Amino acid sequence: MPRYLDDAQRQELQSQRTSWRWRSEWPTWAVIVAIYGGWFGVALNARAIGLVPAVALLAVLSCWYMSLQHELMHGHPTRWPLVNMLIGVAPLAVWFPYAVYRESHLRHHDDAHLTEPDRDPESYYVSPEQWASAGPVLRAALAARNTFVGRMLVGPWFSIAASWREAAQALVERRWRIVASWAAHLASLVALASWLETRCGIPWRAFVFGVGYAALALASVRSFQEHRAAERESERTVVNEAAWPWRLLFLNNNFHAVHHDLPGVPWFALGNVYARRRDAYRASNGGFIVRGYGEWALRHAFARAAQPVHPLAAPQAAAGRARPARSADTASLAS
Repeated sequence: MPRYLDDAQRQELQSQRTSWRWRSEWPTWAVIVAIYGGWFGVALNARAIGLVPAVALLAVLSCWYMSLQHELMHGHPTRWPLVNMLIGVAPLAVWFPYAVYRESHLRHHDDAHLTEPDRDPESYYVSPEQWASAGPVLRAALAARNTFVGRMLVGPWFSIAASWREAAQALVERRWRIVASWAAHLASLVALASWLETRCGIPWRAFVFGVGYAALALASVRSFQEHRAAERESERTVVNEAAWPWRLLFLNNNFHAVHHDLPGVPWFALGNVYARRRDAYRASNGGFIVRGYGEWALRHAFARAAQPVHPLAAPQAAAGRARPARSADTASLAS
């Protein structure tokens, strides 16, 4: 149930659910066509476009694809998870199997434990114990990750390393569903990389790093300071009043407080919900409002937006600690 809508607005939202736009989800279908058409159109014409501009365009489209994957796992554009999975299973963004990302991201929506390093798989905080055991290089990287430039440069490596660790743990623990997801992902990734090299003239290194890593870095713009540590649950999630190109690229996930309040609302309706209850959201999330990603870049290009250690976490004895959340950082890319 939405927390920040009055009765009239709840009724209005319910009436929108019965509209043809909402029921057909044609804006999401249009995005699907644009992403797949654009991605393979650029790939097939890479020789004519030139390798560098083609890779840059593919990186942007792959970032957009990750935003689409986020919509798919929240039940759009169809009510059938299998159909949505088939739409989003292609390895266009390289690094993460759809099923693994979906499982991790849905755990992130446990708002009662949002930002807690041992509970939230998308937290950019660490526990006091993790910080104490980290060496100087890792501490420097963790601190850099909480700057805007550092999030784009080193943030993806944390996500990639976490995903590899998850895959290794799954193999050791014989969690065959996850192992199968990784096997299918890697097989399709190899096939796609081979096709790009032989048919399109895009070397696999350019695909994996020029497209895949760059897409993660671009997606890190959205996830920067998307959540913060706060006593009140409602004050942990930002609203970023970004310009329309960013809103389209991230499919309105910049209205992140609205998304966490109403995770089932499709991307094309989030802006309207926020506009109608802007003051209520601003009051409820403690004024955690940013006027565009440029504000983050100016304020925190090289200055930390938050300390690496969760400020509300108390040191705990090892025996009393909760089991760390799997795939830490993995889903921070398109949540």
